[in-house]
Amino acid sequence: MSIFESLTFCFDLIGTVIFAVTGAVSAIKLRLDLLGVVVFSCTVGVGGGILRDVIIGATPVAALQNEVYLISCIVTGLIMFFVSGYLAHHREIIMICDAFGLGVFTALGAAKGMHYGLGPAGIMLCGTLSAVGGGILRDVMSRKIPAILIADFYATASLIGGGIYIMLSKTALPVFWHFTLVFLAVTVIRLLAMHFHIQLPKAKRKIQKSS
Repeated sequence: MSIFESLTFCFDLIGTVIFAVTGAVSAIKLRLDLLGVVVFSCTVGVGGGILRDVIIGATPVAALQNEVYLISCIVTGLIMFFVSGYLAHHREIIMICDAFGLGVFTALGAAKGMHYGLGPAGIMLCGTLSAVGGGILRDVMSRKIPAILIADFYATASLIGGGIYIMLSKTALPVFWHFTLVFLAVTVIRLLAMHFHIQLPKAKRKIQKSS
């Protein structure tokens, strides 16, 4: 395994654990039991990557080829269940870590889309699905409209990151820098959006008065 592959694996694992934490936090807020917390942890941690791999035909999916991903999610879910009483005071830290995970998964997803010979739209969607797919599954399981469709500059930051990856691929920069710059760009965009409360405009509708 090359140094670049080792680094990307480490970042991928860190991103998986971060997303597993956010999934567990969502389950705890919904007052789910121990199994529910672990299921949500796994869903958000590896769900996006599984969806991406199934769609592009990268099977068996990465999360099942290397069980360290699922094991990490399960362990994270268990830990979060037992320390849930301390979570209320650390929401900002979790959100900052989530921005880090968004950047990592966007870069990894875009790189995988590029590796499988997808076009620009496919590469951008690959990066975005890797980053937000698990959250979409979590919201569907919670019987809610996916958060990325109604609030936050989240999926948009990931789409921008996919576009940046495509532009960088046309330069002479090594692949390592493609990954690093996209990861940094998406993370910074997400953090700025959180700090300045940036959101996409919502559609306005006329409320008809009943006669």
